[in-house]
Amino acid sequence: MHETVDQHMLESILGRNNELAHHNREHFNELGLVAINIMSAPGAGKTTLLEKTLSSLSTDYDCSVIEGDMIGDLDAKRLQKYIPAVHQITTGKSCHLDAQMIARLLHAQKFGGTDYLFIENVGNLVCPAEFPLGEHKRVVLLSVTEGDDKPLKYPVIFHNCDVVVFTKCDLLPYVTFNMVKAKDSIQNLNPKAQCFELSVLNDTGVDNWLNWIKGMRS
Repeated sequence: MHETVDQHMLESILGRNNELAHHNREHFNELGLVAINIMSAPGAGKTTLLEKTLSSLSTDYDCSVIEGDMIGDLDAKRLQKYIPAVHQITTGKSCHLDAQMIARLLHAQKFGGTDYLFIENVGNLVCPAEFPLGEHKRVVLLSVTEGDDKPLKYPVIFHNCDVVVFTKCDLLPYVTFNMVKAKDSIQNLNPKAQCFELSVLNDTGVDNWLNWIKGMRS
């Protein structure tokens, strides 16, 4: 009985989140912006990739960021060096952003004229997978330092994403990460997922990533 009640509560929470995510998507579409939800485990390089992305895109496009962290604003301050429109959401005990958090911010802040809205989710490979935010694209970062078994251990987030970005690829000669194995696992879970291999340190693959982003507005 207890498990049935818990399952019902979870389904209710997820259902309400999906309704709000749909509302957020409508709002994004009305504003004419592209919303990209960036997810990963802690330390995979979300903020570093956003720094590189914003330094390139912000000269030609109006970019905004929603920065999700359980506590603190260190990442938000890093990104404010590149653009002023960085909006912090502190989630407290919650290990993910949800659609209601995004909805509140959308109604409190002005995003008119924004071309790209990047949402940096809380570092976690579990909870963010279950809570769509209304984004147009879902991106998962996988650092080569994490291990090539992550798609098998956390299948939901890889199954539900549009893009997988392999980060820190300059370290491939020094780790046991098997790129072929990782890509095969992702392909089996999500044949439509597009993969990028890059290193922000030496700029390998960064142009391919940026071209994919720009292509969403062409």
